[in-house]
Amino acid sequence: MTRRFALLAVVPLLVVMLGAAQEHHPGAPPERLGNAHFPTSCTGGAQADFDRGIALLHSFWFPEAVASFKAAIAKDAGCGIAHWGIALSNWGNPFAGLRSPASIAGGAAAIAEAQKAGARTDRERAYIAAAAELYKDSQTIDQRTRTLAYERAMEQVYKTYPNDPEAAAFYALALDQDALPTDKTYANQLKAAAILEKLFAAQPDHPGVAHYIIHTYDTPALAPKALTAARRYASIAPSVPHALHMPSHTFTRVGLWQDSIETNIKSAEAAKKSGPGGTGEELHASDYETYAFLQTGQDAAAKTVVDSVPTIVARFDTTKMQGAAPAAAGSYAVAAIAARYALERGMWKEASALEVRPSSIPYVEAITHFARALGSARSGNPADAGASIERLAALRDAMKQASDPYWTEQIEIQRLAATAWKTFAEGRKDDAVDLLKTAAEREDATDKSAISPGPLAPAREQLGEMLLDMGRSAEALKAFEATTVKEPNRFRGVYGAARAAELSGNRQLATKYYRQLIEICKRADTPGRSELQNARRFLRASH
Repeated sequence: MTRRFALLAVVPLLVVMLGAAQEHHPGAPPERLGNAHFPTSCTGGAQADFDRGIALLHSFWFPEAVASFKAAIAKDAGCGIAHWGIALSNWGNPFAGLRSPASIAGGAAAIAEAQKAGARTDRERAYIAAAAELYKDSQTIDQRTRTLAYERAMEQVYKTYPNDPEAAAFYALALDQDALPTDKTYANQLKAAAILEKLFAAQPDHPGVAHYIIHTYDTPALAPKALTAARRYASIAPSVPHALHMPSHTFTRVGLWQDSIETNIKSAEAAKKSGPGGTGEELHASDYETYAFLQTGQDAAAKTVVDSVPTIVARFDTTKMQGAAPAAAGSYAVAAIAARYALERGMWKEASALEVRPSSIPYVEAITHFARALGSARSGNPADAGASIERLAALRDAMKQASDPYWTEQIEIQRLAATAWKTFAEGRKDDAVDLLKTAAEREDATDKSAISPGPLAPAREQLGEMLLDMGRSAEALKAFEATTVKEPNRFRGVYGAARAAELSGNRQLATKYYRQLIEICKRADTPGRSELQNARRFLRASH
């Protein structure tokens, strides 16, 4: 067995063959899911279906993975490890936050079936026992405690079977799942990276390895390290919508907007073709696409995506098992796309009039209230912002009650920023700056969720805009430059830095940032936003 795994580590096997693909999709072109092989004791031809399920699981295409694992079970009722695959598919995207009761129930049932069917090897039993930790006593044990238990169990599998590349990949993913957004040492990510980089060298066409490297480095400080895997992943598994989308996580982090646009267009198209289970992924890709269009001044293209959302929503069936982007991600995208379109363009009255779509997910509803509060305060109607700010406080408390510290903090950051602008509009400008500084410091201490390409309005960028409005251009420049480090090539951040440098009398630095903005926006609408027109005038006058 050890020799077998050692061979697999350096000679990846093509596991998704034309015959298997045609069996699942008659008349369709051959699937391209990447090379992944998870040896099992399953018999009767079940191995091919199991391997297809593993490849799909690694790319977070959960409905299709479940179908393949069920096909394996149909060929070998004693294939207990296939029930393990169904259990992990029910767990879904490890970065999707708190699990729904339905997800927990489905996963727990699959684990029970795995244990009932049995497993023929110690290795398979170890995988099943590890996944069971995700669901164990879910009514009384909180989710983080369970994921940490799963991480420890997968570490033991990894150590017991050191030549099993699948154990290494799943252990690395468990480390990433448990990484805290407040840990700026990136201890878990760097530990996962050390494992994944070795696997990537040995198995460059393994879908999970490329995928998990992108997630591992999905922070501002580490993102450039993911570029090789990001550029490769879409070609490894182009049949999977999420594999087409996932590179944009890295492209967004480093400000490669056109690359993000192009890969998300492909992802949304592939998700649409995949049926109801892909609608969440289609919306998720559309949010990233809209964000990138807005950073490059391609507002007309962004509006096309905004206008397409109702049609996509009409196909959005939250009762269907979703792919990598769960129902919550789809709901998030619907609210975020509309909010981004108003806020990124500085259309404050438009933002103040956004329609609130009631949601059972507090952080989804918070998006619109945050945008409305900013829009009201920044268009000179601070009284109108009050109701949205109060609602943000209630939504924050709802997330706290749900024992979700991450989203509790994110909504509180939004509430602080919105309150700052209301305070500013009421004339208490020094108090407003203090509030926004607090929001910026708290946002710097955490990070964005994978559910989103970025904050609706980075708090430190807002601070720069507030200071600029107060005539404190030197301080504003520092705020904008700090923003451009964390959120490179953001339109409002780069323009703000240019304008602050200009007003500070630093024409050389202003020229640098205005040129950067023009380069970012080389595909922008003509004549485009007033900021772009100002940039062109400044550069012409400088010659």
